[in-house]
Amino acid sequence: MPCNSHPYQPRAHPPDKPAFIMAAGGEIVSFGMLDARANQGAHLLRAQGITQGDHIAILMENRREMLEVCFAADRAGVYYTTISTHLNADEIGYILADCGARFLVASDFFLDILPKLEPVRAGHCKIMVAGQAASPYPCWSEEIKQEPATPIKDEAQGLDMLYSSGTTGRPKGIKWPLENTLPGARTMLVDLLNRLFGYGPETRYLCPAPLYHAAPLRHAMVTIKMGGTAVIMDRFDAETALRLIEQYKITHSQWVPTMFVRLLKLPEATRARYDLSSMEMAVHAAAPCPVKIKYEMLSWWGDIIHEYYAGTENNGFSAITSTEWRSHPGSVGRAKLGVVHICDAEGHEVPVGTTGEIYYENGQQFAYHHDPDKTRACTNAQGWTTLGDIGRLDNEGYLYLTDRKSFLIISGGVNIYPQETEDTLLSHPAVLDAAVIGIPHEEFGEAVHAVVQLVPEYENVPQLAETLMAFCRSKLSALKCPRSIEFRSTLPRSATGKMYKRVLRSEYWDKE
Repeated sequence: MPCNSHPYQPRAHPPDKPAFIMAAGGEIVSFGMLDARANQGAHLLRAQGITQGDHIAILMENRREMLEVCFAADRAGVYYTTISTHLNADEIGYILADCGARFLVASDFFLDILPKLEPVRAGHCKIMVAGQAASPYPCWSEEIKQEPATPIKDEAQGLDMLYSSGTTGRPKGIKWPLENTLPGARTMLVDLLNRLFGYGPETRYLCPAPLYHAAPLRHAMVTIKMGGTAVIMDRFDAETALRLIEQYKITHSQWVPTMFVRLLKLPEATRARYDLSSMEMAVHAAAPCPVKIKYEMLSWWGDIIHEYYAGTENNGFSAITSTEWRSHPGSVGRAKLGVVHICDAEGHEVPVGTTGEIYYENGQQFAYHHDPDKTRACTNAQGWTTLGDIGRLDNEGYLYLTDRKSFLIISGGVNIYPQETEDTLLSHPAVLDAAVIGIPHEEFGEAVHAVVQLVPEYENVPQLAETLMAFCRSKLSALKCPRSIEFRSTLPRSATGKMYKRVLRSEYWDKE
């Protein structure tokens, strides 16, 4: 097949150029190496009986083989599901069974958990392990060496089928139809991300988040498909991220608001130590960013910060530049994919400026795998779809997020969305992270309660709970202020910044 038939394949780019770099060890995978290993992986999938339209799963920390398996699946015409490394055996087993994975590639880090996976025990899912540790399972890293480095004869475009983070219940697979095309063709995602963020051959993209999550995986793969170089961190550390920006002259990067908070909490001397002048674009998403935090980041990094609002479902996409944001502080932008509507509880559109549920019209079509009821529940009579987030539009069509519908606190009959309270707490120098939830209250039904992680030097400050509650009262109406605060060493966030509030709420409500 001629190279120009695959414009977004590794084989279309200079073979000696780095496609991605594993930052922790400095391991470089060139485009030539990635192309050969993806071909070998595609042959190996076929040898394991995996054909077009089948489903595989990947369970790995950020490591070289993770992207290589994804690119192998991407040219073998199969669905691939990347599984969170923070899940337990039951949760992993649920995803394997739900997606119907016939094949699992796991890293040797998970050898202890693999025998506990029910689909594996039942013989419904074969396993190979990537890595060097002794294992009772065949080794992906060795098996692919026996396969040809040339393309398989029946190449076809594969597709990720990723699962929601499950912040409010069981995660659900988001399924799009497979395109009947050769791998490396233009796609909606490649076109959208390239148009908005300018990924190209000169891009050096820093990925500080887990590749099992939609945004890091898709942005890293789009960078590589466009001929740029992705630098992959094994885990996020604020100062290490700054060092890597300087070391690799990073041009593009992606963050979540909790990472911004941790970057800003670094000592001023540490922040000033690194040369960040190579950066052309820093994009953030995944959760609403507190306005004060965004202003501080703009002051530090300049007007290179882009923000977007979207979900794994890609049912719609809104984005905003730094310049636009300064004129519309707190907004996540205007629609770039689909048309935004704000609707009431019955799915009817509400006037501009009114808060309601966010719907998109004419976005990407998707379905929740094995859950037609959930698919129907997120679709209104007009065919518009929602992810369950709450927000409003202004007169210019800019979208503002309020919170998730499922995080709503109803106290004394008053609706309280906790995001504003959390943002206020995060603006205090003592607070590293915060979650605000409703807990049982005999009179009001629910009471506003804050769970706070402190910056280490504040951990032994006396009467700090009272200080923080008074701080909230100085900035918010009394209804929105926490009536109680507790301190914890960590909060249950995913590695991509999403708060698992159901975990916190269950500690209080499951006792009822």
